[in-house]
Amino acid sequence: MAAARAAFDRWAATKPSQRTILLFKIAELIDKHAEELALLETLDNGKAIFESKNVDIPGAAEVFRYYAGWSTKIYGETNPSSEDFFNYTLREPVGVCGQIIPWNFPLLMASWKIAPALACGNTVVLKPAEQTPLTALFLGKLLLEAGVPKGVVNILPGYGETAGAAIAPHMGIDKVAFTGSTSVGKEILKASAGNLKRVSLELGGKSPNIVFRDADLDAATVGAMLGIFFNQGQVCCAGSRLFVEEKVYDEFTDKVGKFAGGLKIGPGTDPETKIGPLVSKEQHERVSRYLEIGKKEGAKVKAGGDVANDGDLKKGYFVKPTVFTGVKNSMQIAQEEIFGPVVSAIPFKDEKDAVLQGNDTLYGLAAGVWTRDVSKAHRVARAIKAGTVWINCYNLTDPASPFGGFKQSGWGYENGQDGIEGYLKTKTVMVQL
Repeated sequence: MAAARAAFDRWAATKPSQRTILLFKIAELIDKHAEELALLETLDNGKAIFESKNVDIPGAAEVFRYYAGWSTKIYGETNPSSEDFFNYTLREPVGVCGQIIPWNFPLLMASWKIAPALACGNTVVLKPAEQTPLTALFLGKLLLEAGVPKGVVNILPGYGETAGAAIAPHMGIDKVAFTGSTSVGKEILKASAGNLKRVSLELGGKSPNIVFRDADLDAATVGAMLGIFFNQGQVCCAGSRLFVEEKVYDEFTDKVGKFAGGLKIGPGTDPETKIGPLVSKEQHERVSRYLEIGKKEGAKVKAGGDVANDGDLKKGYFVKPTVFTGVKNSMQIAQEEIFGPVVSAIPFKDEKDAVLQGNDTLYGLAAGVWTRDVSKAHRVARAIKAGTVWINCYNLTDPASPFGGFKQSGWGYENGQDGIEGYLKTKTVMVQL
């Protein structure tokens, strides 16, 4: 904290064009070390190396490139006023930012936090998840190599209940940004009240993925499965509630069950692996518990439904990709975030019913809509209460597009111009002429 505070004034005064150069350099270094970073990510998290190489690492570099362009595009305004005054605004960095990131996309989440903060002239104390600190530490090394001054970004590995808990109430922190569970987000909000620091929270989800009978069912099958099984379902915006129109429910759930059963489970370092191990014993036990809850609630197992522990799979925290059918939206497996490769297929009658059930949740992070009817797609996208709605696709993000949640899925946004706004404060200046 002392290092971040000591570095702030000088970093905030750095020319925007110089910050642009540094952020571009960071992106280049991430690309240069992509193979090492991808392997570290997979070894730490367990995710398939294919995903690390093609999603996480290039995505992190792209975020730094995107925000490199913003450093020179942050403007104040001249405001209409009396002719006796010159009235204008300045946009200034917030200050020292405490950032707490999760274990599911370690480097990508670090980039979502660090890049906009640096672009605006803030300094950072970043706490990576205790399960997956390695790529954040490697990134710290690359930041120094790029020329970011010491103290501007401080990587602080540690446990949530110690290092994380020290960040939220700290009187020297001007903003805290957190990605993680809703329950922890609420605790961070309470702890941040001491100096009324700014808070942004990207929290949990139980996102509806809605398939209408007029959709391209083959494309929707692939999209629905990627929507839940990407990164073993350890994704805040995973399409874990799969709503299917009644008239195609049996046909479609047969398709997704077959698809799920054909996914290769194995070590993340195997290039052929589609489903790697879960991140930890704790997460493995959590997901296993929900599998049993689903069965007790009366849901039927279309695929999976158990841990995977055959042969070499005994060595890791593997869970078979699971499709539950006959699920009611009121069931525990349909209302609580499982954060694993488990999808609940729920039938619906019509468009009104799909929206009604889709919105019947505490969360509002994301949603998917599958239909060939463009008018219906836009109606449903407007009616669903979620921060992101994908139409005929799922789980796509772009550094230029704001990402955030409604309801108990969070406060504030990351990415895009909205992500910049969270790291700036506005000062009004009035000059009497």
